[in-house]
Amino acid sequence: MNAARPRVVVLGGGFAGLLAASAAARHAGAVTVIERDRYPERPESRRGLPQARHPHFLAPGGVLGLERLLPGIADRLLAAGAHRIRVNADLLFRPNVGGWMARNYTGRFGITCSRQLLDHVVRAMVIEQDGVAVRQECEPMGLLGSATAVRGVRLRDTAASTTEQFDADLVIDATGRGSQAGRWLDALGVVVPPPEIVDSGHTYATRVFRAVSGAESGFPAVLIQAESRSGEPGGNATLLPIEGGRWIAAVGGTRGSKLPTEDDHFIDFARHGVSDPLIAEILAAAEPLTGTMRSRSTGNRRYRFDRIRTWPTGFVVVGDAATALNPVYGQGLSVATRCAGALGAEFARSGVGAGSAPRLQRSIIRAAADPWQMATSQDLAFRNTEGPGQAVLDRWMLRYGARVFRAAESRPAVATVASDVMFLARPALAMGHPAVLAGAVLGPRKPPLTEPPLTGWERGFIAGRRLG
Repeated sequence: MNAARPRVVVLGGGFAGLLAASAAARHAGAVTVIERDRYPERPESRRGLPQARHPHFLAPGGVLGLERLLPGIADRLLAAGAHRIRVNADLLFRPNVGGWMARNYTGRFGITCSRQLLDHVVRAMVIEQDGVAVRQECEPMGLLGSATAVRGVRLRDTAASTTEQFDADLVIDATGRGSQAGRWLDALGVVVPPPEIVDSGHTYATRVFRAVSGAESGFPAVLIQAESRSGEPGGNATLLPIEGGRWIAAVGGTRGSKLPTEDDHFIDFARHGVSDPLIAEILAAAEPLTGTMRSRSTGNRRYRFDRIRTWPTGFVVVGDAATALNPVYGQGLSVATRCAGALGAEFARSGVGAGSAPRLQRSIIRAAADPWQMATSQDLAFRNTEGPGQAVLDRWMLRYGARVFRAAESRPAVATVASDVMFLARPALAMGHPAVLAGAVLGPRKPPLTEPPLTGWERGFIAGRRLG
């Protein structure tokens, strides 16, 4: 291998892996992405990405990170049919405490589309880059090297049923929740501590609908969080516009919730299983395009690879393979962009040498630290959550966050900062901003909004659908 032109191999050609490859391509001699599936030629589902069936929101923090990695990506997504969601103007949001957030544009925007379209556009832009190659229908079987230095990966070509050794200066594992990094490292003699797990038992179900005529692009997205203070299982619901004149809707709940098992029960849960029936009323006259699709693993799981005393050079774990979060909070895509951004910053500072891996791994874990704290502190508030129990910091964050979001309902300055933190456009420390502190102390200016802040047209539309 040429030390002046390092060779990088990325395991996993999903969203996180492609972004990691893009970050490495600017500094490496060659980047090879190893993908188990064969990519579809169009924005379609593939076997290795079952979560693509469910809603995905590229939050403002994810949009900012993605634009830095792939300039122009937002425009390409919007041109392909994605929707620009202005926070909180085009988003009806009911947090897990208080009432609805007021409709005040914070200056940030997110993007909604199907996961299939998002991956298709990202994949095209990454593969366009010089030095990036993809090997499809190929899967990793283990690492090459020792406990102190990884020098490549053992691969299996699933189409030809052959195995080979692939040498590399840096191996990046982006294989998601199913990552075998712990087992591979154990085989090399590296002792990996058990993962940290916080699991609220959250499950959810998704259906895709044809948007009702006249509302294909004009109706806001809706996000209703689960109430955690009652001591009962919490229910949540989401409605997002996606390309092709469609809506994608999900309903869910924590351990003990009785989710719909039949298609006919989906809208009934959206009406009675969450804190507001708005999404059920919107969907009352919408044509379903799919059956009910259930979720899989949703627990928060983190491997503290950064705490391994002697981390092997030449190996890094990113994205869900390192820190996987409850998808109900919509942080996964943004965390993937954060990981790729951390890689890019370290590569620019120190190059793509095998020796940079320990520092890279610490940066990756730090990049996901704020989202981890937010997701787990929320999940630990639910009854019967499996995990270590609420620490003092978790309880304090929940109490303080509740005061902030209550104030944010009627204080736009507070709402701007709180939304930025929630959607990962600012660090969690921004919750100490003077405007936020003042809002938490003074409280809201008005009583909670118990009804969604709909425009006259939106109210008329829903009433017409209900009557129709």
